[in-house]
Amino acid sequence: MTLNERLRGFGAALAIILLAGAAAEASAPLQKTQAPGYYRMMLGDFEVTALSDGILSMKVGDLLTHITPKEINDGLARSFLKDPVDTSVNGFLINTGSKLVLIDSGAGTLFGPTLGKLVANLKASGYQPEQVDEIYITHMHGDHIGGLSADGKTVFQNAVVRASQLEADYWLSQAHMDAAAKDAKESYQTAMTALNPYVSAKRFKPFRGDLELVPGIRAMAAPGHTAGHTVYVVESNGQTLELWGDLMHVAALQFPDPNVIIRFDTDSASALAQRRRVFAEAAAHVYWVGGAHLSFPGIGHLRAVGSGYSYVPVNYSVPH
Repeated sequence: MTLNERLRGFGAALAIILLAGAAAEASAPLQKTQAPGYYRMMLGDFEVTALSDGILSMKVGDLLTHITPKEINDGLARSFLKDPVDTSVNGFLINTGSKLVLIDSGAGTLFGPTLGKLVANLKASGYQPEQVDEIYITHMHGDHIGGLSADGKTVFQNAVVRASQLEADYWLSQAHMDAAAKDAKESYQTAMTALNPYVSAKRFKPFRGDLELVPGIRAMAAPGHTAGHTVYVVESNGQTLELWGDLMHVAALQFPDPNVIIRFDTDSASALAQRRRVFAEAAAHVYWVGGAHLSFPGIGHLRAVGSGYSYVPVNYSVPH
């Protein structure tokens, strides 16, 4: 055998070994997970931590009105999305320096394994549930209150829970639940199960109207999605963040056209009026905005574009 033939044989053997090694490396299983879901920024002197509760797949074509199926598909495609849409569920933790305040608690165990991650992400972010002083609820749908309690006990052992009195009167009323249609009763029971441990402990304190709850955080009534739906406005050192709750759900469609309505709204006309008002205010004053269903971390700015808006998500950074 000549030297060239030997070298060719050696090369072929080496190629087989390398290919086998590559195949072995590729056999590692896919992880299919994300890093812990928290994002931190400073708002003036306040620390804001966005907390992911997970995602919920939402068939928006079945839920949206005042928009055609073609407009839905075209609008989603412009954002490189298709129906159903994986939709974030977010909460927000505000450290004012004297109070630790959580806005909404996520879904807990109500909607399956893709949600219910807020407490784990709160811990990953460096805090513990018992450190939370107050919890402000935008409204009492399950994906915003389900994480408050587990097995009949409070998850946030030292927190006072606050929400609009109108919201409490609607969802925590046995008479309302008894009068509700059969398929609607579960929503009332969900609210009662989540809130009753705090009610029993005398740590549920509803409020009326627009008011400052702690220095730098005030409630702003924004009814429509539900009777007592509330936006929370956080202000520190000249900066403002509006935490919207469910003022909107589908960014790809409701920012370009705020007239698009979701069937979850109790009073769609009022919800639309609030959306128009708050969008215009946020864009005009260059406020930070935070949405429960904006793609995580759910914080950014709005810019007016024609009769609609464009959304600019927060630029990834570290607090400083």
